[in-house]
Amino acid sequence: MNAAESVASPSRPRSAVSAGVGMAGLTGLAVWTTVAVYFGLNGPYAALMNIAFCGVPMVLWSVLVDKVHRNPTTGIDWDARPRTIRDVADVSWTKLAGLWATWALIAGIYCIFRFYWRGDYVFAMKVFGAAAIPLFILSIPYVFWLDRRLGEPRDGAWHLGALLLGQAGVDHDEIWRHLRAWAVKGFFLAFMISIVPGSFRDMVEADFGRIQSNPVALSQWLVTLMFVIDIAFATVGYLLTMRPLDAHIRSATPYAAGWVAALICYPPFILMGTGGPLDYRPGAQDWYYWLQDHPTLLTLAGFVLAGLTAIYAWATVAFGLRFSNLTDRGILTHGPYAFTKHPAYLSKNLFWWVAGLPFLVTTDNPIDAIRNTALLAAVSGVYYWRAKTEEWHLSADPAYGAYAAWMAQHGRITRLLTPAHWWRGGSGKASAAQSIE
Repeated sequence: MNAAESVASPSRPRSAVSAGVGMAGLTGLAVWTTVAVYFGLNGPYAALMNIAFCGVPMVLWSVLVDKVHRNPTTGIDWDARPRTIRDVADVSWTKLAGLWATWALIAGIYCIFRFYWRGDYVFAMKVFGAAAIPLFILSIPYVFWLDRRLGEPRDGAWHLGALLLGQAGVDHDEIWRHLRAWAVKGFFLAFMISIVPGSFRDMVEADFGRIQSNPVALSQWLVTLMFVIDIAFATVGYLLTMRPLDAHIRSATPYAAGWVAALICYPPFILMGTGGPLDYRPGAQDWYYWLQDHPTLLTLAGFVLAGLTAIYAWATVAFGLRFSNLTDRGILTHGPYAFTKHPAYLSKNLFWWVAGLPFLVTTDNPIDAIRNTALLAAVSGVYYWRAKTEEWHLSADPAYGAYAAWMAQHGRITRLLTPAHWWRGGSGKASAAQSIE
């Protein structure tokens, strides 16, 4: 590379999260899962302990090693003399009024919609019920402590509280930003906690004798383990949206298309579930049904699926404390995000195509095969749509603009999925706006 090319090809933008955070979380998770498997701890509270063993090491690493609490993006001035409690009392009580009103609104939604009291969601509601009073009490010293150090303590919660209390200076845009952020957390945290026990139980209760002798069973268990890792990191991310950890939500997407694209991928709005309009499984069987007479292909497919799930989990681990749908909590540029802007979506959809083989059906009806293939293609299209709406939202962050520009030239998978890369014989010097990934 000559000097001119070196100037035109800057180094990869710095990631908002270090690789060490994810490794710390993986280490803690490995310790607890080993204990749980050895002692057969398969209950829901053992699954919650897995979340704690994942989250606490990440918090310690973030504060003690990366010192994220010192980042300017926290909005906290650690060097200035803290304000007195008397100085912040009016602001803090107003903020608490807005925060408690937000929690009450979320609790009301949980109470009204019946699906939150069925199936796996019942466990999440029990957890929230047990946590409600401690959170209410702890929020008081936390808000006062934080407001004494924040450069600008009047955030969205304050504006909502001021509106409710009839105070002056209310910014309605700040209120909407606040409510969007909490809508994300309220919806997705309930979902994540609801699925924590099931995946953890499946991992612990596996037949390890069969796993040792059966490559298919081993690959299936590895897939389950990868999902346990993914769920643990994602749950920690939704729990720890805190300024002192620089893990707060900078913004939640204001685009209705972004909300629709995401919500139709999750219950109760999911379109891809059994019987849904994008259900591509009728008449279909999983990969091991079709490949059972071909042991080599069967084993190969199993480990391909385990590898794709590992990439999916890696994409979540890379977030450290900051995983969240529909939000900007800092731009990632390391791990799988150095190769593609959407590693989780790519690996997840490839997994579905390999695992589902939708073009093969047991009904001997080619119409079913065509239908299933078309519907899975539509599912992949939904994730493409999700990716684009996320890019629209994140493009408002200058850090994402720098990352997207770098990826257009250097992201190996992004370049392969860029039309200009094909037209120019692989030169890949496309603008960020040209990427179709």
